Amino acid sequence: MERLVTDTQVRSTDAPRPAPAEDVPYDLIELFFFAYRDFVSDPDRILADYDFGRAHHRVLHFVQRRPGLTIAELLDILQITKQSLNRVLKELVETGFVESRMGTQDKRQRNLYPTETGKELAVRLARLQGKRINAALSAVGPEAGEQVARYLAGLIDPAERKKVLGFLATPV
Repeated sequence: MERLVTDTQVRSTDAPRPAPAEDVPYDLIELFFFAYRDFVSDPDRILADYDFGRAHHRVLHFVQRRPGLTIAELLDILQITKQSLNRVLKELVETGFVESRMGTQDKRQRNLYPTETGKELAVRLARLQGKRINAALSAVGPEAGEQVARYLAGLIDPAERKKVLGFLATPV
């Protein structure tokens, strides 16, 4: 590919210069996009039967994994607006996949629990994704799981990493 402007032709400014193209791991970026596309494709097909989307999937996943989770905790995990969560949560409650219960210590607090139907759907979706992950790991060897976990943890914002890893370490 021909470069239209050489580094010596770029005028010096106070603005940072973009990294040279060879420093951008395009192959990994694109593999990540395609992997994510296919990772969510199986659940997307099932969720469409319920008129649910990926936001519903994420809420259902974390509510099923952490029964009793508060709305504030879920907002912190998902990093979405309260308005976005309220819309999705309302649909999951109205369709019988999630229950919202009054907090035992703080009556203003709402704790979220999956219903049996919600658990079944969440586990069904997780099994599909687990199957894809396990197949990929078997192609590179079982020892790769730890390396992949470290790599994915490295993609998490450093300011959030300790919190996320601590969250993952919590037994269910």
